[in-house]
Amino acid sequence: QVQLVESGGGLVQAGGSLRLSCAASGRTFRSYAMGWFRQAPGKTREFVAAISGSSSSTNHANSVKGRFTISRDNTKNTVYLQMNSLKPEDTAVYYCAANRIFTVLPGTYDYWGQGTQVTVSS
Repeated sequence: QVQLVESGGGLVQAGGSLRLSCAASGRTFRSYAMGWFRQAPGKTREFVAAISGSSSSTNHANSVKGRFTISRDNTKNTVYLQMNSLKPEDTAVYYCAANRIFTVLPGTYDYWGQGTQVTVSS
């Protein structure tokens, strides 16, 4: 069982930056791939970024590539999402998730956090 708690969301102006954190419980954190997903009102949950357990592989959605960066610190059981050059269309609830397999498909992730709101004003 893995419990995930996100933090770092908030209100920011367009062009600004935020760093989201996701703290995981358990001693097997490094065995899980981690993903960030987001869901805007009235829209389906979409993939943002994923990272393998060893950080050897990462994947970012085209919509955030060059602006967002996923990383992890296995000594702290934490995964991060650095978000730069934020746009109003990035406004959503952001979720972190854990999976045994490195994948971009939200339906394959086993564990989810409660989400953190990110609002970007124009």
